[in-house]
Amino acid sequence: MAKKILEVQSLKKYYGKKDNITKAIDGITFQIIDGEFVGIMGSSGSGKTTLLNCIATTTSPTEGKILLKGEDIASFKGNKLAYYRGNRIGYLFQNFELIDNLNARENIMLPIAIHNMMGKEDEKRIDELVKYLEIQDVMTKFPSEMSGGQKQRVAAARALILNPEIVLADEPTGALDSKNAKLLMEKLSGLNEEQNRTILMVTHDANAASYCSRILFIQDGLVFHELRRRIPEESQQEFYKRIISVMAQLGGGSANVL
Repeated sequence: MAKKILEVQSLKKYYGKKDNITKAIDGITFQIIDGEFVGIMGSSGSGKTTLLNCIATTTSPTEGKILLKGEDIASFKGNKLAYYRGNRIGYLFQNFELIDNLNARENIMLPIAIHNMMGKEDEKRIDELVKYLEIQDVMTKFPSEMSGGQKQRVAAARALILNPEIVLADEPTGALDSKNAKLLMEKLSGLNEEQNRTILMVTHDANAASYCSRILFIQDGLVFHELRRRIPEESQQEFYKRIISVMAQLGGGSANVL
């Protein structure tokens, strides 16, 4: 039986005061099953990144609950909150967020150093991730010496190094050219399919979204449409066409939806 890993229940996030309230999230409810690759799409200001920030606990919701494996993350304090942020979730940013004066290997190892968890298994895991993500040749290089694609794959290794229960990716292809975006998505998709990695990804890119198994379309702070890939009979290209079709029908074209 499929297990729920993440539940978002009637989540709301409002900014401002009574006379001038912005409803960034206005009652979002959804569930993610362990091993799913879920995409979130919507126009700018629809609440996509705010939603990820609430799950990451960098923003507190106004109302509602977020449960990770049945635990309300709002109850996490002190060491438990630090463990949640550092170990139970991994975060992949659009602009890499690498430390400029650390080389690639040091950037990848940063979560291990922060949590003082280095062991033989971690060394093995670093080597496996580096090989899988094809970044062996940049391990001694600093971010200024890497391409955008290399930076994002180093950032992906850092997000994955502590074996998080769920990976949050905020526009991970947004700063990449099409070739590097495709490579990154193939790697994330492979981790999802081969290692059962659970991934929740915000994206404006229909190509990136086509690697997902399910997509939630958000508008005005609510989930207003859901699209599932029919696996295994539906190809990625066919799913891409359905994504484009939904965008056109619901938003009058990609300019309005994305």
